[in-house]
Amino acid sequence: MKSIELKKNSSVINGAVRIGGSKSESNRLLIFRAIFPYHIYSIGNLSDSEDTHILNSVILNNNWLIDVDHAGTAMRFFTAYCTIQNSKMFFLKGSKRMHNRPIGILIEALTKLGAHIEYIKENKYPPIKVYGQRIKGGSILILSDISSQFVSALLLISFSTENGLELNLSKKITSEPYISMTVAMLRKIGIYVYWKYNKISVLHEYKKISIRNCFTESDWSSASYYYSLAAISEQANIYLSKYNNKKSIQGDRALIDIYYHNFGVLTIFYKNGFSLKKNTLPKVSDNLEFNLNKCPDIAQTLAITCTGLKTKCLLIGLETLKVKETDRLKSMRIELEKVGACVKHSENSLEIIHFKEYIQEPIFIDTYQDHRMAMAFSSLGLHKQLIIHNHDVVKKSYPPFWKDLKKLGLSIREL
Repeated sequence: MKSIELKKNSSVINGAVRIGGSKSESNRLLIFRAIFPYHIYSIGNLSDSEDTHILNSVILNNNWLIDVDHAGTAMRFFTAYCTIQNSKMFFLKGSKRMHNRPIGILIEALTKLGAHIEYIKENKYPPIKVYGQRIKGGSILILSDISSQFVSALLLISFSTENGLELNLSKKITSEPYISMTVAMLRKIGIYVYWKYNKISVLHEYKKISIRNCFTESDWSSASYYYSLAAISEQANIYLSKYNNKKSIQGDRALIDIYYHNFGVLTIFYKNGFSLKKNTLPKVSDNLEFNLNKCPDIAQTLAITCTGLKTKCLLIGLETLKVKETDRLKSMRIELEKVGACVKHSENSLEIIHFKEYIQEPIFIDTYQDHRMAMAFSSLGLHKQLIIHNHDVVKKSYPPFWKDLKKLGLSIREL
């Protein structure tokens, strides 16, 4: 197992890094380009994440045997895409963890729309076999409190169905900004989408697709780790380039307000990027509460920020974290306790209730094949000597992450 040692002798952070394109936007655009190859020619600032490389590869290779490894988005989006590939058959599989991540809600919905899909081993889980054919479409009810990607996967192929699609979202909607992103991107390429309350309708007809070259925003989830570094530091001036949209369609843009109002990190926009500045240690509340239903991917980052500042916190709205790369709620409790936090969690929340006075260093952090676990804990390297196991897992979403941390003055040594 590869590991790195992470530490810094100063709590002052200065420097500049460039963050690549949004993984979420990139994966949606790849599906659009596969459906409209003569209308969408290029995608600028495409994410260099492993997830995006995998999805791009399986689309371009046009093989019947598909291995998505750990890429959950690729599994869900490509499953939907395969159903509309008339007269073709696909076998989709992944890693051991992927075969433990449920996909039954999506398969049930696609089947109701007219798709032909078979489970190979266990019902509701990969691997699966998909037989492409013409999909009727129509009106269906789908659970929307487990994963927004199930809803997005259906929306991405909705206009290719014979009768269009009407999605009725049951229960509360989790990670709603990701569904909003999909709807916004559909509208941008000329698809008619109507969304009112818990009903989303997509017409079979669409405008002439006029987009030739697309461009993705840079990834706000990746920016979260620099917000955490700035918050924990005594003083920070970090410039992040390639960000050019204050009105981002990504839900994790909530970082701007969360870190300004709670941790004193100021975001200043420029023409081709923005800077994070913190000049003095602000008065941080002794006890914070965040509802992260709309941006659960920053839960680990916020928990680490609060730990670094020894601020008790309650994070709620985390229903989706149990079915990610790992059970993030359980894994976070285990690893946070290593760095001195006393934690309890439920099915949809995580609470840091107090802190131990002394922790022996170095502290060994396990990542559970979870890229966000590795990157979130990195900001504690400002104050503690950490050994992070399986650090290469960051390639799933942000391959040059450790190189970029070095640019900010952190000492990183491979063991």
